[in-house]
Amino acid sequence: MSTSYYDQNAERFFADTAFVDLSEGRRRFVGALPPGGRVLDAGGGSGRDALAFRELGFEVTAFDGSAAMVARASAHTGFQVLHLEFAEVAWREAFDGIWANASLLHVPRHDLPDIMRRLRSALVPGGVWELSFKLGSGERQTPGRLFTDLDEPAAQALIAQVGGLETLAISISYDVRPGREDEGWTNLLVRRVG
Repeated sequence: MSTSYYDQNAERFFADTAFVDLSEGRRRFVGALPPGGRVLDAGGGSGRDALAFRELGFEVTAFDGSAAMVARASAHTGFQVLHLEFAEVAWREAFDGIWANASLLHVPRHDLPDIMRRLRSALVPGGVWELSFKLGSGERQTPGRLFTDLDEPAAQALIAQVGGLETLAISISYDVRPGREDEGWTNLLVRRVG
């Protein structure tokens, strides 16, 4: 997964995303966590959500694959965000919840099951995981980025392929950024079983 787009466009991407209100999306995730639980913000970009979880009293670890975004997120949150690729995740049963908002969508479809198994292993048994993909089907390339889009049937098939996960909720939402209200998102809340 290339992060060069985000390294080259970090300032604009930070400005476009750091203050977007995703409190409604976070509410469902937070409701499934133990108070003060350990949260991993996986591919957290600007650090917006990591900061929100920290302010809600959770113990937060955050990482991103783009060095430029890591620098901005660390400054924004006031704590060290790790520079890490998904393929480097090696935690085992370390988190009560994983938040992967609009991050796994850049992983090629054929790599997603293995990457998701790595992340699943980072959850404690019974831990929850919120993830989102742009609504659609298949892979597409835009200048500098690959997107893996999922609709509800494809999302359910992927969860089954990964194994060890129980789907708690799937919903469709629309982008809250100005001018992008017609862009759909497939949102999943899953739980690690076993």
